[in-house]
Amino acid sequence: MNLHLHTSRSEGSVADLAGGVNRTRAPKGEERRLEKLEPNAARRGSVTPAYTLPAAAADFAAALRIPRLTPVAGAASIRRQLLDARRPSVRRILGLTAVVVLLSPLAGYAQDGRVTLADVATAMGATTLKSIQYTGSGVNFAVGQSFAPGMPWPRFNVKSYTRSVDYETSSLRDELVRTQAEDPPRGGGLQPVRGEQRQIFVVSGDHAWNVAAETATPAPIALAERQLQLWSTPHGVIKPAIAHNCAIQGRTIALALPGRCIVKATVDDRNLVEKVEALLSHPVLGDMPVEVSYSDYRDVGGVKFPMRIRQAAGGFPALDLTVSDVAPNLAVDVQVPDAIRQATSPYARVTTQMVADGVYYLTGDTHHSVAIEMKDHLIVVEGPLNDERALAVIAEARRLAPNKPIRYVVNSHHHFDHSGGLRAFAAEGATVITHEANRAFFERVLSAPATLAPDHLAKSGRKGTVEGVRDRRVLTDGARTVELHHIAGNLHHDGLLMVYLPKEKLLIEADAYTPPPPNTPPPTPASPFSVNLADNITRLGLAVDRLLPLHGRIVPLAELHKAIGRAAD
Repeated sequence: MNLHLHTSRSEGSVADLAGGVNRTRAPKGEERRLEKLEPNAARRGSVTPAYTLPAAAADFAAALRIPRLTPVAGAASIRRQLLDARRPSVRRILGLTAVVVLLSPLAGYAQDGRVTLADVATAMGATTLKSIQYTGSGVNFAVGQSFAPGMPWPRFNVKSYTRSVDYETSSLRDELVRTQAEDPPRGGGLQPVRGEQRQIFVVSGDHAWNVAAETATPAPIALAERQLQLWSTPHGVIKPAIAHNCAIQGRTIALALPGRCIVKATVDDRNLVEKVEALLSHPVLGDMPVEVSYSDYRDVGGVKFPMRIRQAAGGFPALDLTVSDVAPNLAVDVQVPDAIRQATSPYARVTTQMVADGVYYLTGDTHHSVAIEMKDHLIVVEGPLNDERALAVIAEARRLAPNKPIRYVVNSHHHFDHSGGLRAFAAEGATVITHEANRAFFERVLSAPATLAPDHLAKSGRKGTVEGVRDRRVLTDGARTVELHHIAGNLHHDGLLMVYLPKEKLLIEADAYTPPPPNTPPPTPASPFSVNLADNITRLGLAVDRLLPLHGRIVPLAELHKAIGRAAD
């Protein structure tokens, strides 16, 4: 796909940019206040306005009100370096995703001697930089996995971290080794981590995947975030601006990946990128704020690079990295595996297993739901991941019971992977039932805008309805009883719900216990989350035959007892 430049609502290809500059200023757009959902607001009862952005990314240039600019010598030479005979390489900048530079396309122009892209590119050493690799250590955080809404994301020690970037192929590879930091473990993020855990996250063009035990697994849900990681690196944010020959307003550069994110970079008085602010399309928050700060720049072979990198996402820290080594223009070879290139989306596949009369286990690759048929309606337990997954689950539930509306969707907890589909359920008129600890959070996110990539809820014009549960709630139609119970004292989440069907002796739960593959030895020591689940089952006197975990597989209750080293009651 060609790179695109928005000027006066018209689009020009890279070839257009090479041939000349359109000096038509963007029309004045209609601005509106876009509010950032601050996670603490779930408890304080407030929403903090954070950004002034237009209703659509295409109108952002007008909102910036670019002043009339005058030429500055030297900028054209930088433009030619990137738009020379190797134009196919330029087309690869930002890969297969169209990029809109949200500034007037007046390359190398400045107002009253202010900083230009030529100044920034020279100071950063960006003009000849094609790839970079940097390593370091520090801490990172599991975004969207806090113990409760309004609390910081769980922290992990990062023993080693290596990021490899190839700007010409739009590729990034992160490899890190992390260890448990919080004791006791509180929240998600695959806690507790036993020993060292190696993670590999990759993006190339429009493909995102993870690597574990040398096996590549598609991760399309992470595509937008990883592309943002790529193009918010200190030189990554400069590359598309130079390629599109755009101008700087004051000390600010702005650009967008349409439908995915909007990025604003600020340069300091040395013409080095010191901060990148972004809005990222997000299945839970609608538009999620992300901020990256860069400090302690040093010269490495003519390239300036920061030795301290901090990131925040959704209002809380996400990464704090001390860089120890930088290798500019190191050969970076990121190849998209055939299995990834040929893979179809994993989120639309739903496999149905009837586990009791009118009770259906709707499984996916990683996250599951359960549909429960009542006399005149359906209850669905869990709306995970994103719109695509939720709409597939909704379609399957309606196929199973075509004349019964989905009245309720029960949410186990607010972690983003377990709540990313709730907006789609709300768009279809389902009431969200969650623990009271999560209610205020969901009331806000189901009213939050999704301006970057309008989702099913945004297009529907509806506002979601949320009901809270404290210790217990019973849903019944006179024939079937569905009990919702708080898993009290579980350190995975303060507001964790499980669903019990007494007649069928089935228990539906998420993350308190995830059964491993058959014949896997039990963990040592036992997970405190699983021990707590067993204690709650005993405390409540629930007669459970089988567990329907929302990860993993259906197992008898005895498997839980085996996993925690406890004899069956």
